[in-house]
Amino acid sequence: MKIIGIIPARYASSRFPGKPLIDLKGKSMIQRVYEGVKKSSLLSDVIVATDDQRIVDEVLRFGGKVVLTSESHTTGTDRCGEVAQLLEDVDVVINIQGDEPLVDYRQIDQLAEAFSNELVSIATLGIKQVTLEDLENSNRIKIVTDVIGNALYFSRSAIPNSANYKGDALSTYPYLRHIGVYAFRRSTLLELTQLTPTLVEQVESLEQLRWLYYGYKINIVETKIETPNIDVPEDVKRVLEQLK
Repeated sequence: MKIIGIIPARYASSRFPGKPLIDLKGKSMIQRVYEGVKKSSLLSDVIVATDDQRIVDEVLRFGGKVVLTSESHTTGTDRCGEVAQLLEDVDVVINIQGDEPLVDYRQIDQLAEAFSNELVSIATLGIKQVTLEDLENSNRIKIVTDVIGNALYFSRSAIPNSANYKGDALSTYPYLRHIGVYAFRRSTLLELTQLTPTLVEQVESLEQLRWLYYGYKINIVETKIETPNIDVPEDVKRVLEQLK
């Protein structure tokens, strides 16, 4: 089975323009992400997918592989799909966030291993380290799964809702929080890029709800590993403190 990692990277981030190229102790963020992903022994290749020539130039500078993609893509999934379209010999694509300079290759391996089950077409990560603050934070995505570990729903709200529960839900229910790394069989990824957006995903602002709406199964792989990402300039200090 041939598995590749694709790192979508946009220059024109609304909250932090140019963040793939910020300097983090002598290396750009995109270089740190790339090098972290390359530590996975289960990936045949790693490719950056970007719409900006400045990012292309930086990836080539440090010796990485990169594809210049369309500027019209609205999601990282679509950007990965464009690259996957070019790679007919690939079986599985792992979409790695380009703003995770401390990415842990063991998470990548966990997702890759999920595809030893031929029934898995999409996989992503969930973690059970959930606090009350996480439940109340709309930027922390919560998941409810079925009996075999496939997602029933993702939400920015606390799910399941415990308003009518008599006990302490946080201490008794295994709440699950999403970690946004996705893996797809190539054929499935190409199908997903053709789906029409849905109202439910627009209301929650969660793209993965489109896939559930159209009947795709999303396998949730439980992890105990979480690394910080950089969404806004204020996040940089926290990451720098953890860099060696």
